[in-house]
Amino acid sequence: MNSRLSDRTAGSKLDSSRTQFGLKRQTDYHFWTNILSLFLWGMISITATLGFAPTALALEYNKEILVEADFSGRDLTDSSFTKANLRQSNFSHANLNGVSFFAANLESANLEAADLRNSTLDSARLVRANLTNALLEGAFAANARFDGAIIDGADFTDTLLRSDEQKKLCKLAKGTNPTTGRDTRDTLFCP
Repeated sequence: MNSRLSDRTAGSKLDSSRTQFGLKRQTDYHFWTNILSLFLWGMISITATLGFAPTALALEYNKEILVEADFSGRDLTDSSFTKANLRQSNFSHANLNGVSFFAANLESANLEAADLRNSTLDSARLVRANLTNALLEGAFAANARFDGAIIDGADFTDTLLRSDEQKKLCKLAKGTNPTTGRDTRDTLFCP
């Protein structure tokens, strides 16, 4: 009988240690599962926050008087300067991709090496504007006036221009755009 009692005692001790080991293992499993879950939620939150942040906020300067304003080197992607007075303003080396200059006064403005791709220059006044090495690829410039503009090295690829303005620009056109490597005369389809 003693042997049976000692077997039961040993068996219950063994069961007790197995239960404790199982509980510890289960506790460790839940602990590490919670840590991993928190880590993954943190990574998802950071990725979502950075993934949806806008690169540049579009600004509106419609009908503003910004004579001699300095926008040089700024990222103004998709901003709007509709009917703004920007006479003698500085936009040199600015990112003006998709910007609306509809009916804006850009007389004597500095647009040297500005990125004006896909911008709207319809009815804009670019009289005596400096467009040296500017990139105007895909711009909409119907009814824009370029009288006396400096266009050395400007790229007018796929820019919509009136035929009379195109002829005026061809008389002034010279140089090669350093960014695209295209000759100004070629981008204007000059004879």
